[in-house]
Amino acid sequence: MTTCPPDTPDAADRDWMVLGIETSCDETAAAVVCRRRDGTGLILSNMVRSQIAEHALYGGVVPEIAARAHLEVLDHLIEAALREGGIGLEGIDGIAATAGPGLIGGLLVGLTMGKAIAAARRLPFAAINHLEAHALTVGLTEALRPPYLMLLVSGGHTQLIAVHAVGGYDTLATTLDDAAGEVFDKTAKLLGLGFPGGPEVERRALQGDAARFAFPRPMLGREEPHFSFSGLKTAVRHAAASLARPSEDDIADLCASFQAAVAEAIADRVAHAMAAFSHTLPAEAAKRFVAAGGVAANASIRRKLMTVAEAHSYTLHVPPPKLCTDNAAMIAWAGAERFALGLTSGLDAPARPRWPLNALAADPNKSKSEPKIMKVT
Repeated sequence: MTTCPPDTPDAADRDWMVLGIETSCDETAAAVVCRRRDGTGLILSNMVRSQIAEHALYGGVVPEIAARAHLEVLDHLIEAALREGGIGLEGIDGIAATAGPGLIGGLLVGLTMGKAIAAARRLPFAAINHLEAHALTVGLTEALRPPYLMLLVSGGHTQLIAVHAVGGYDTLATTLDDAAGEVFDKTAKLLGLGFPGGPEVERRALQGDAARFAFPRPMLGREEPHFSFSGLKTAVRHAAASLARPSEDDIADLCASFQAAVAEAIADRVAHAMAAFSHTLPAEAAKRFVAAGGVAANASIRRKLMTVAEAHSYTLHVPPPKLCTDNAAMIAWAGAERFALGLTSGLDAPARPRWPLNALAADPNKSKSEPKIMKVT
């Protein structure tokens, strides 16, 4: 059994053992994480139950099916997370659950479960912004503290965010149309590669010629660091249609050319954001760049980001692949970070299908994103 040392009463000077719950999309997840008083983290368990099989027939996530699947397994998954962590609910100091953004049915399942446990055990509760959890994961994996520049790149989001503090974020750029992960999935579906598409496109690209198709690099060279991928998606569709019946080699080349275009477009946008973000830092401050979200697990994109970071004197920080995709360890950690600041959410905190990260106030003690903020005692 792994435990934290005995705690002390003060929220900032104690250890926090937190149960995290994640049900925002098509993974049901529960985890137990310890935040030590020195700010470092320890994952005791991190259980994820994928719903790929349930949604594969439809080529994408069906919200009603996702909600029912969460409901069927969440209690068992929480039990498994506690068991693997070698701890019972009596050893948990707080509960954190994703409140948004995400699919409303799934959010309600996890949020209601988290509130029920918190109420029954009289524990502090944190309603977590899923994007904030991604933003703070490097604190769990590397004890990296803000400020840093972050690229959040996933199936639903492609954003560049200035992370100033826990609760303090500025969105510097976003996608003007599709998210990068969404385009990976749509490209995979177009080519008949199945769901989820991102990993399959990456696998096929390894055997392909990235120079065969001259796909556009959207927004390349633009001063503002926004993203756009709809034109690239259209170009892939036209190229595939021109081949009539694409062979396996054709599909590999399409995947490789598409992936190269996405990687170069992202790298160009990141380079512009790095130049702008550098001017906001004190002269002696370290330049840190964080990539998070499911698409950050793509090896080709990570290599491009490493090259850009080195060119601009930034260090690159990327959580392990299993912590880039949706998981409950990051939710538990975000909750622990808030508990350490003396913050909890009220049990009337709503589920939020849309919840922009920059809606969280820079001063977490004055947050307008949660209906009630209470000091932990």
